[in-house]
Amino acid sequence: MRFSVTGGAGFVGSHLVKLLVEEGHEVIVVDNLHTGKKENLAEVMNKIEFFDIDIRNYDLMEEKLVDIDGIFHQAALTVVQDSFRNTKEYHDVNVQGTENIFKIAQKNNIKVVFASSSSVYGHQEKIPITEDAKKNPINPYGKTKLDDEYLMEKYSKLGVDIIGLRYFNIFGEGQTIDYAGVITKFIDRIKDGKAPIIFGDGTQIRDFIYVKDIAKMNLIAMKSNIANLLVNVGTGKSISILELANVMIKISGLKLEPIMEDPLEGDVKQSQADTKTLENIFKWKAQSDLENWLKNNIF
Repeated sequence: MRFSVTGGAGFVGSHLVKLLVEEGHEVIVVDNLHTGKKENLAEVMNKIEFFDIDIRNYDLMEEKLVDIDGIFHQAALTVVQDSFRNTKEYHDVNVQGTENIFKIAQKNNIKVVFASSSSVYGHQEKIPITEDAKKNPINPYGKTKLDDEYLMEKYSKLGVDIIGLRYFNIFGEGQTIDYAGVITKFIDRIKDGKAPIIFGDGTQIRDFIYVKDIAKMNLIAMKSNIANLLVNVGTGKSISILELANVMIKISGLKLEPIMEDPLEGDVKQSQADTKTLENIFKWKAQSDLENWLKNNIF
């Protein structure tokens, strides 16, 4: 089959592109290289089509996204703190850009699987978080993702098959500090013999899911006959940021104590996915274990 991946040179997108190539699909990558890097695709660059296009450019995308069976829409600006400083740009890229994708999909009868985010939930008192929990994003980035979900509802009613995947906290190879990369930040400091820095008191809890599991779930969603669904994509397990730091320090064998600093603006207190919809409808659950991955990647 022939697929397009927007943001295909980025963290999640590049893993998805490699998976698609591995499975024998034709792949068109659309990425303006704002945060993505061609190096992320070095091993498959001769097997894909690559277009340096900004997703805000509807005409150019419409010209290139032809004769395809599905669009994996991963392109977005994703740094929560940066979204407070550049609210308009985040809206233009994440919302206007997403609507461009949905318009092209409507015109050409193409299925879309797109990256939403657990950020749409904001602060939640009850965990794990189910898909029907109240949506209350506390930062502009989360608001753009909720706006994307409203667009999904609009275009679904116009006949477009769309699945939105609400990613929880992703980790894995190729992650940069730009992509909510607390694990990357901790690893970088520990490898330098420095204590990890925790913003806040460390009691924040997160549901960390491996990037290759995210890539697999995208493909499962695309291949399914399911549409017009928003689903949590996490492990259903959680760990506090302080516990995470201590686990990583223990694995390293170094004698370090986490450094506590002021909380970050727009940082949610607790985030853990309820994965019943994922497991019941798609018959899938995340395969990779965080601690085992850390043991293989800290040193």
